[in-house]
Amino acid sequence: MAKDRSTRIEPSWPNIEGEKHPVSELATDVQGALSPFGDVVFPVDPESLPYTHPVTEINR
Repeated sequence: MAKDRSTRIEPSWPNIEGEKHPVSELATDVQGALSPFGDVVFPVDPESLPYTHPVTEINR
């Protein structure tokens, strides 16, 4: 049982047919991990965000 490691393959690893490699870091022009946000540049301008800060009104 301990020698059977076929079930220990990473289940989230994509199964791609052929000779294509699923890791895109090998085909990028920058080194390091790629951003999960795509081409979004941070910090984002706060005026472009759909966020309204909550205001608490104290009952007196």
